[in-house]
Amino acid sequence: MGTYSLPDLPYDYSALERAMSAEILELHHSKHHAAYVKGANDTLDQLAEARDKGEYGGLVGLQKTLGFHLSGHVLHSLFWQNLSPDGGDRPDGDLADAITEHFGSFDAFRRQLTTATVGVQGSGWGILSWEPLGRRLIVEQVYDHHGNVGQGTTPLLAFDAWEHAYYLQYRNVRPDYVERLWDVVDWQDVAARFTAATSR
Repeated sequence: MGTYSLPDLPYDYSALERAMSAEILELHHSKHHAAYVKGANDTLDQLAEARDKGEYGGLVGLQKTLGFHLSGHVLHSLFWQNLSPDGGDRPDGDLADAITEHFGSFDAFRRQLTTATVGVQGSGWGILSWEPLGRRLIVEQVYDHHGNVGQGTTPLLAFDAWEHAYYLQYRNVRPDYVERLWDVVDWQDVAARFTAATSR
């Protein structure tokens, strides 16, 4: 059976300086993301042990713990791929058309995702997702790493709003951090995810 592993970044720790310092990126990836990977693997081991012993008294807590760590791993893996030192500007093609169709304009979408990310109470994420039942793009707020998301939605673009993502550089000014993220969005990655999600 496979275990989860920390993915390598597709760029150096200093590559996203326009939005986040090398120190923050290294800590975020090598410490925080790594902790979610370890937490998911450890929890899977604990679940296997509970099954082997036939002791299910702690199952609810273990399932919540697995959801927390696994979602943290999945969202961070997406986040790193959504960013690029060559990113920024805005999308084109089918993704741009869909954004205009579902949000009215790119600027309106940008304001909505920015507001959702900045407005997360406590820790969480702002996410552009594809919702397959209505076949539409939506913006979601994710608290911690899970919860408050539509069942079956596919995240396409994730903005991390946990304090560990920005506090060393931006202190308590989350809006400045979110504005800088737009400068490093890899729209080719987001567009590829959109194409994959809509073709299912």
